[in-house]
Amino acid sequence: MKFWRRYWYWIGGVLFVLLAFLMGLWGCDHLPKIQVILIFSWMAMLVHQVEEYGFPGGMPSITNMAAFREKEAPERYPFNAQQCFICNVFLCYVFYILAICFPNVIWLGASQVLCVLVQLAAHGLLINFSLKDFYNPGLGSTVFLQLPVAIYYIWYVCTTMPEQAWQLWIGVPGAIIAMLICFIAPVLLMRNRKNPYPFAEEEMYGYHKEKVLEIWQDSKPSILQKVGLK
Repeated sequence: MKFWRRYWYWIGGVLFVLLAFLMGLWGCDHLPKIQVILIFSWMAMLVHQVEEYGFPGGMPSITNMAAFREKEAPERYPFNAQQCFICNVFLCYVFYILAICFPNVIWLGASQVLCVLVQLAAHGLLINFSLKDFYNPGLGSTVFLQLPVAIYYIWYVCTTMPEQAWQLWIGVPGAIIAMLICFIAPVLLMRNRKNPYPFAEEEMYGYHKEKVLEIWQDSKPSILQKVGLK
């Protein structure tokens, strides 16, 4: 478990490669197309996680130091390795796999693919605002993988099963609720400066290390502190 917690995103990258071979050699020809789209959506999420934590990485420091400006224990508060592991593997994987297992439940699939709306808001606006830049780890896969898959899913449902297209609207609040349950709530509920799960030094920093450290040393309160989320 310790090994999995430390390298979960690279293990997810290996899973992406295995899924790529599976879908290329068998899945695309034998599975229902809507199920294929949902599997590709999960694969896009696996790439997204590698981008955030593996290469270029640096999401722990961006979250704790640039966004929350944590001074006392930035390596483990409010975001720590255990929360990260639970959120991105156990909760996120289950959510994505449920939609894949029940592809005809359109609102569930829509909730899965439309998580890109929350990702765009987080990576395209909030995190970029914190870093004062146009890129952060996770934005690339959001724009070039998750967004196209979501658009294609919506198009496919509207053109091949228009009688169920109304369920796409349920996907908007469904995606927001899913992101709250899978990512935001665990961080807020499990935050503890004395927890025994710090991020390893090599996974703490990545892209924008210098800028993160510069922002962290700034004494001005962050936007998250101003709205009472710290």
